[in-house]
Amino acid sequence: MAAQRSIVICGGAFAGLALALAFRQGLGADIPVIVADPALAVRPSRDPRATAIVAACRRLFEAIGVWDQVAPDSQAILDMVVTDSKLEDATRPVFLTFAGDVEPGEPFAHMVENRRLIDALVERAEAEGIDLRAAAVSTYDSRSDGITVKLADGNVIEASLLVAADGARSRLRERAGIATHGWDYDQSGIVVTVGHERDHHGRAEEHFLPAGPFAILPLTGKRSSLVWTESRSEAARVTALGEAEFHDELERRFGLHLGEIKALDKPRAFPLGYFVARSFVAERLALVGDAAHVIHPIAGQGLNMGLKDVAALAEVVVDAARLGIDPGQADVLDRYQRWRRFDTMAMGLATNSLNFLFSNESNLLRTLRDIGLGLVDRAPPLKSLFIRQAAGLSGEVPRLLKGEAL
Repeated sequence: MAAQRSIVICGGAFAGLALALAFRQGLGADIPVIVADPALAVRPSRDPRATAIVAACRRLFEAIGVWDQVAPDSQAILDMVVTDSKLEDATRPVFLTFAGDVEPGEPFAHMVENRRLIDALVERAEAEGIDLRAAAVSTYDSRSDGITVKLADGNVIEASLLVAADGARSRLRERAGIATHGWDYDQSGIVVTVGHERDHHGRAEEHFLPAGPFAILPLTGKRSSLVWTESRSEAARVTALGEAEFHDELERRFGLHLGEIKALDKPRAFPLGYFVARSFVAERLALVGDAAHVIHPIAGQGLNMGLKDVAALAEVVVDAARLGIDPGQADVLDRYQRWRRFDTMAMGLATNSLNFLFSNESNLLRTLRDIGLGLVDRAPPLKSLFIRQAAGLSGEVPRLLKGEAL
């Protein structure tokens, strides 16, 4: 029976590794935690992207013992400005500004390069004795008293719970017969790192252009990470341009307020869409992160929503195990689903509405949204509410997101 108390996590990216560390912290070494993902064979990580880690998720990384390793390479977002203009407009008036603190001395977000964070999570997982397997989960068979997990390398694991943290095209979600609902935006997000002459001083910028948001997010040094939304066809055209032509397109949108600019890596385009799984759980299976939901990056909440899943699932599983309850049984997983599904739906619909409101050529909508932004800018209590929401600190917050150990 002891072997059946293992927990298997399919997916070795942010959500899977953070969840493994949270389980180890709360459950101790008596319950084996196994992370299976072929990508674990690639060391160090080569992911060129960067991610905004909001305050609540930074607290989670502190609680599981990872943040100190990445903090020196992180860049605090100290303030943020929001503009709304057309591409050909000579000026970009600022309609909304946010100060960067959720608490005195605590920025509402930090920018972290993905490869730094993945490598820190892997290193910590190894130090904690978590079993990392560079193999995919090929199939599984669930039953009332446990779940048999088969890996692509031929190994078979008897477990109490299997977690699907295997991304938007989750094979485990498909194997469980869990449908998704949502839609494609016919947009792509172009991601590229840009070097610039002048210091950004920790300022993030969100330019709302008719094609979609153009976000400039500060990195360490005189660098910024861009998330640049275009129609699917335009994104394909832009990313196929030569270096000089791409620079011209970039400069038209970025401007010269930070001096001369230069793309530091090859731009890549990622298709954008919105979907939510119809259920976050099945028999002895829980979905987290992109396996459960994908939302528009307009509010920068995608990864942070996944880490909220991690904090909630870890808390309900640890609480159950401490009471002697099988952590994979239905009522435990139902508690996780009740906790996370409504918040996920609400955030998904909010980002969808924002994308509709800002990604269009309508002069009427532009006037209305600019009035709305101006009103928010003149209402400090409302801005504080928005900051706390964006930082992941509103609603029923799991303990890890408060920085409390399980």
